[in-house]
Amino acid sequence: MLNALIIIFRESLEAMLVIGVLLAWISRQPDPATLRRGLWAGVAGGFGLAIVLGFATFAAQSQLEGTALEAFRVGMVLFAAGLIMQMVLWMRRHGRYMKRELEAQASRVSGAAGIGIVAALAVAREGSESVVFLYGMGLEKSGTDLLGLLGAGAAGFALAAATGWLVTRGARFLSYRVLFGVSEILLLLIAGSLLAAGVDRMIGLDWLPPLLDPVWDSSALLDDGSGAGRVLADFVGYRARPSATLLTAYAGFWAYTLWSFSRGSTATAR
Repeated sequence: MLNALIIIFRESLEAMLVIGVLLAWISRQPDPATLRRGLWAGVAGGFGLAIVLGFATFAAQSQLEGTALEAFRVGMVLFAAGLIMQMVLWMRRHGRYMKRELEAQASRVSGAAGIGIVAALAVAREGSESVVFLYGMGLEKSGTDLLGLLGAGAAGFALAAATGWLVTRGARFLSYRVLFGVSEILLLLIAGSLLAAGVDRMIGLDWLPPLLDPVWDSSALLDDGSGAGRVLADFVGYRARPSATLLTAYAGFWAYTLWSFSRGSTATAR
């Protein structure tokens, strides 16, 4: 549940940041009232597009069965993991320029309709990513657990709204830079857990060889089926009895992520 809260918090905060930047730009224009109406119409349209994607995803799943259904589910889990990593890396490279780029886009478009399109695309992107993430995390859940996942997502949205309000009101100990920095680490841990879930599914379906299974057994110290071990399993992909294939995939994920971070830092320094 914590995973869903963190992801929706981050996605919602990004969307609210975009809306805030556009509202600040609109306030400096000759006809702000008309542009604001276009902005909020675009926000509503973006939410609508994200909802349509959610229905389309579940509609596609309902038409599949057997191997095709398993392939779809595994693909969505791995896609969610890759999307989280891509989102974090993109924000590290472009986040500091986002305000300037948004204002440039707003200056190029014409009137309320153009502002609405910019807002709709931004909100639809964040909402679509949220749909993919929640779907990937909800595959193993049902009944009350699934309701809990949706409740955690709603709590993440409310927390993002409260955080955005506090930051805009000049709270002393809150800044977008700190919030995004902490959330980057948490999101990458969640991406690793989704990757582990996807690799485990493929091994269980005999689509990947385990190579060596298990490499070790730490279940006597920390079982991944209950308590703190279960929390770590859901949050960071911990396995008490990991296969060599899973460890290789996990190591590759973090090696690529750290390499991308170091490359981005070098480019920024230059």
